[in-house]
Amino acid sequence: MKTLEKMLEWGGIKRDITFLVISGIALAASLMHIRPAGIDPAWAAIILCGIPIILEAVIGLVTAFDIKADVLVSMALIASVIIGEIFAAGEVAFIMQLGALLEDLTVAKARAGIEKLVHLTPRTARKVSGNSETVIAAKDVQIGDILRVLPGETIPVDGVILSGQTSVNQAVMTGESLPVDKTVGDEVSSGTVNQFGAFDMKASRVGDDSSIQRMIRLVQSADSGKAKIVGIADRWATWIVVIALTAAALTWLITGEIIRAVTILVVFCPCALVLATPTAIMAAIGNATKHGFLVREGDALERLALVSGITFDKTGTLTCGAPEVMAVISCDPGMDREKLYRLLAGAELRSEHPLGKAVVSCFKKEKEFKIPQPEEFRMLPGKGVYSVVEGQEILAGNTELFSENRITFPDSLKIQAEEFLRKGCTVIHIAVNGKMKGFAAVSDTLRADAPDTIQEIKSIKVKPVLLTGDHESAAEYMAGRLGISQVYADCLPEDKLKRIEEYQKAGKKICMIGDGINDAPALKKAFVGIAMGGIGSDIAVDAADIALINDKISELPHLLRLAKRMMITIKCNLTFSMTLNFVAIVLAFTGILDPVVGALVHNAGSVIVIVNSAFLLNWKTRKG
Repeated sequence: MKTLEKMLEWGGIKRDITFLVISGIALAASLMHIRPAGIDPAWAAIILCGIPIILEAVIGLVTAFDIKADVLVSMALIASVIIGEIFAAGEVAFIMQLGALLEDLTVAKARAGIEKLVHLTPRTARKVSGNSETVIAAKDVQIGDILRVLPGETIPVDGVILSGQTSVNQAVMTGESLPVDKTVGDEVSSGTVNQFGAFDMKASRVGDDSSIQRMIRLVQSADSGKAKIVGIADRWATWIVVIALTAAALTWLITGEIIRAVTILVVFCPCALVLATPTAIMAAIGNATKHGFLVREGDALERLALVSGITFDKTGTLTCGAPEVMAVISCDPGMDREKLYRLLAGAELRSEHPLGKAVVSCFKKEKEFKIPQPEEFRMLPGKGVYSVVEGQEILAGNTELFSENRITFPDSLKIQAEEFLRKGCTVIHIAVNGKMKGFAAVSDTLRADAPDTIQEIKSIKVKPVLLTGDHESAAEYMAGRLGISQVYADCLPEDKLKRIEEYQKAGKKICMIGDGINDAPALKKAFVGIAMGGIGSDIAVDAADIALINDKISELPHLLRLAKRMMITIKCNLTFSMTLNFVAIVLAFTGILDPVVGALVHNAGSVIVIVNSAFLLNWKTRKG
């Protein structure tokens, strides 16, 4: 259901479109000299489009002495009506409201990110008292309370595990693609998900102090310091008003003809100037949409043209965001890779752990062999699995599991495993019938188009930076493959936000690209935020200015170049509109232009600006 705010917002836009349609018809009738009951139909445009402009100008002047473009438009409207040039007044009002509508359409969007973050907050918790277990509201949990978290449940508050072992999906906080094994003494955060294995924990941070609540506050506050680009016409409004009034007054004093003075006010109305920016933005947004981008903030492309650096999240942005088997290494000459891989897939077939599921999925994609059904299966939370496959006992898991079972590692295998660990892989050691046989390395995979995309971004003179919650080894390895020299690893949401703030304090305009909930504060705070819309979380998309719907990061260089091209178009539009205005002043001063012809001339200028902006719709990046 739409909120009242959205209904009012879109209701206002629909109303403005209706008024513009009626005004356009009325102006056309006025041009054809159709006068029902002797009344000029252009009055409809003055009433529907002109009165709101006059009211806004008056309110701005009275309440804050805020001189905007609508001040000059109001004076031209009133002066035209006084001397009886009704069509000129209606035409000026129509063009100005058309520009305002285009601006409204580019900035209108719903903000639902905070609501969705709030929904992530667990509503209940299982409080343990002696031998009893009671379900209470999460907000009522006190520091020191003992809580029980079952498999699949979201952890209600921050705390420390007292008993039990599990793996926790921490993507909401760190963006890590792989779950993290947890045991007694380890800290867990609210909002993260217990994958399997029940555990008891002691609450350490509750209520507004919990991790998920701090995340919500970060997102809420991050937008407050983001500067919004002010419209060019409003930025120059004071000077435009001064120039127009001075020229009109001098013309009246020198020629003694009020109609020439009014004509100057009409031709100098900043209609083309008002249209220069929103029409270019609308056309550029249309172009961006064809390349898979949803531009959610009207001025996002203006800001994007100014960025000097892009900070990338790793998981799900530069990588695919799903673990895959990178290698299966056998240390027993009597057991080749294929057989070891098949036994591992059989052992993990009934596993609920994401790594086990990744092994099974990758085996099915790579091999035509059928996975053998396990005769026995036992999950060992935080360690691995025990299984009997084809009559052979299989242990698959971490070093702790193998130490407990006194299974030794050959030195050569240790060296190979450490090499994969340095690359950011997770290693699953494999033993058959109590003897070490090898290991499988599982890791997130780099997007195929990521390296070329980074190189193209560098060629546009924009510096890439890696900002990730992954561990340093994984981050450095991926950065090396991508050609990114600046890396920040082990970043929590507040760390990413802090890095963005540091860049801003240094005067640098930074774009942030991410996909996870943990990226939302940084996406909101950055000069421009771009979210991966396909695999990214809804919250990240809502926090961003732009969403890449198809997740093809190879389109990013085009978007950067398009933003710069859009700014060139805007500058051309502005130069043309101001030049036309000054030429029109001279012609009005000499009496060549009257108010009606002047209105048509400056209307033609507005049309030229719109046509020039329209070329952006099909603009393409030149190859090579």
